[in-house]
Amino acid sequence: MKSLPFQLSASFEEKIWGVSQLEPWFRSQAARIGEVWFSMPDGGPLPILVKFLFTSDRLSVQVHPDDNYALAHEGRGGKSEMWVVLAAEPGAMLAAGFREPLTRERARQAAISGEIEQLLQWWPVSPGQVYYLPPGTVHALGAGITLCEIQQNNRITYRLYDHGRPRELHLDKALDVARIEPHPGPLAPEGELLVACPYFVTQRMELTKRPSWPDTGRWCLLIALHGSGTIGEERFAPGQVWCVPEDADPFTLASGERAEVLKTYVPS
Repeated sequence: MKSLPFQLSASFEEKIWGVSQLEPWFRSQAARIGEVWFSMPDGGPLPILVKFLFTSDRLSVQVHPDDNYALAHEGRGGKSEMWVVLAAEPGAMLAAGFREPLTRERARQAAISGEIEQLLQWWPVSPGQVYYLPPGTVHALGAGITLCEIQQNNRITYRLYDHGRPRELHLDKALDVARIEPHPGPLAPEGELLVACPYFVTQRMELTKRPSWPDTGRWCLLIALHGSGTIGEERFAPGQVWCVPEDADPFTLASGERAEVLKTYVPS
């Protein structure tokens, strides 16, 4: 029996800061959708989690732990992640890192008062930008952003500030792990490679012809961002994520138009 690429299942998460207009990646919804998560059709584990995020308001100021801290305090691994910006309204901003180094006590006071928003470094957002957020990066998304997030498949988030929303904050743990320092901002990738870290490697592929799949013997995910085409004998469209099994038989990845696909995998 042939081993072929297959489509992951999408689940839509309603958020107060989400949106109802999701085109061209998904059909619009009556509810305000903030996140679309992808999982195995049979519910099996994935080493990499892919999400699409849609924002109409500010998200919480948050941080993620590394493996050592997360294993010691949560009994599971930490969280490195990256963002690829797909769309941005005029004036959209996101925060990564601080404008200048702070003491932990200063950061605590700012989180309690809400001043922490003014101390963060806010970056103007535009489509195509790539951000890498290693563990410890204090970050937040503003309104008017659509992006694809690729991360370790662990869901540990420590919130420092949440705009008065009635959700738990985690100041002690957040300040234990936070890098209270500047962040380099958006990357300037050269060629196809966007991010390479110990947990995932992500490449951007622009399809303008019909190539055979050259990377046999490696499990990976293919994330359709723009355009459509075929993967093997199946059609793909924006907003879909496909899993290529390690033992996949040769197949073609093709597009009759310009299509953009992300390929992500766990490095060997």
